[in-house]
Amino acid sequence: MRQLDLVVIVVYLIGIAWIGLRKAGRQKSAKDYFVGEGHMPWWTVSFSVVATETSVLTVISVPGGAYSGQAFGNVELALGYVIGRVVVATVLIPLYKRGGFVSAYQYLGDRFGLKLQGLASVTFVFTRLLAEGVRLFASAIPIKLLLDEFGVHASYRVIIIVITLITVVYTYLGGIKAVIWTDAIQMVLYLGGAVLAVAVLSAHVGGDGYARALDAGKFTLFDTDFDLAHILTSPFALPTAIIGGAIFAMASHGSDQLIVQRVLATRTLREGQKAMIASGVFVTVQFAAFSLVGALLWSYNQGKSFSELGLSSSDNLYPEFILHGLPVIVSGLLVAGILGAAMGSLSSALNSMSNSTVADIIHSFFRTTPSEEALLRLARWMTLVWATLMAVFACAFSASTGNVYLTGLTIAGYTYGALLGAFLLGRLVKRANEVDSIVAFLVTIGVMTYIVREVKIDVTTGGTTVSQAIAAQWLVPIGVLITLLVGGVLSLFHRAPQATGSPALDEEPGAGPDQLTTTAGRN
Repeated sequence: MRQLDLVVIVVYLIGIAWIGLRKAGRQKSAKDYFVGEGHMPWWTVSFSVVATETSVLTVISVPGGAYSGQAFGNVELALGYVIGRVVVATVLIPLYKRGGFVSAYQYLGDRFGLKLQGLASVTFVFTRLLAEGVRLFASAIPIKLLLDEFGVHASYRVIIIVITLITVVYTYLGGIKAVIWTDAIQMVLYLGGAVLAVAVLSAHVGGDGYARALDAGKFTLFDTDFDLAHILTSPFALPTAIIGGAIFAMASHGSDQLIVQRVLATRTLREGQKAMIASGVFVTVQFAAFSLVGALLWSYNQGKSFSELGLSSSDNLYPEFILHGLPVIVSGLLVAGILGAAMGSLSSALNSMSNSTVADIIHSFFRTTPSEEALLRLARWMTLVWATLMAVFACAFSASTGNVYLTGLTIAGYTYGALLGAFLLGRLVKRANEVDSIVAFLVTIGVMTYIVREVKIDVTTGGTTVSQAIAAQWLVPIGVLITLLVGGVLSLFHRAPQATGSPALDEEPGAGPDQLTTTAGRN
């Protein structure tokens, strides 16, 4: 009967590629390839934002975390994310939409100069390469478990390559339209899978199972331990989740091209703002669903430890239940949902990295302006290049060990503070010029590299003291403060620069020029 699961998965893979290409139509320009000429409905963009940020790390790690002690801490964290998205929708999205940009970093080019625009874009693609490589490896975990059920012992490397090849087909040909429409479908699939899992588990454990999980604290929402060391090191401490989470979301959704690109594909400023804020609501619901799966799995397994269940880590808990605790075809649908999370984040990353390469790096460091046909060809070629590099990195990561969820979170700590700090420096420190911004950007990345790798805080729990890293949510505000401090101090040693921003920033939404071509023209 397991063959039926494989049929479901194969049909899904073929169907999602066909739907993506059908919805995308034929791409006629690089702007169409990157932002769909700004004609995408806000609700599909909102779904795409959620699918882009979700990945397999969320799908397999949140249930395991809720099972082992995090309870509903991810829902608490999502509340901070909602606050951060409201700020992004209010402060940053108007800049991007009124400027007619196809890349968030074109604002930095207008405010400071093309060198910072190019530097920010290089930082983005390098960070995204590392983070998405980890995500891509994580996606191979449940797929390998499924294949092992059939006696097919494919390596992680083979699985990674196959997933990449399938995803790159519709991403290469369909551009952002294919990415957004397939993301929307994939979000419905994996979130629907979580709802199915909750229904099956509820039938197994009944009301008594809910009561046992409640008594065991599996439904705890807020972590109210206000010990300073705990606040600084735990991602689920209340101030960390709300304040740190809000600032982290400002960086991830306001200065990361991976997310901003989707919002730029909406029709109007208002629709872009709706898509951004609604994505926070959907993410909160999503975290609640996956956390509920983990709490019910705890009752279902009678609170047994992972070792007692024969599992090597918490990341294997949900995939193991999908394969052995669900009926045939239903388990196939849920594995397809995990594949959807993997492909959604991968396709989004490939298109945004190609976008940033063409719209930012090429225009910042080369003086010639290619034709539209050449830009479109270059965009597609860069999609292939980044897909290859990402698969290579994911294969290299598969030989290492470690918690993929924590690894994925920590990578952003190196650069998010510098990226968000550069945007805020441009908005808050009017005297700052290009040299100030570049020095502040580089200093921040250097300092944050040291903090992430070397700085530990002693935390005492139950009489035992251990050294822990600073929570990922605090890395962003630390980086932002360093950028503002260094850039602000440097700005005091010279005259205030003359305004050089694009007039488009003061115009109505959509009135700005086609920045994909005009930015290069300033060279």
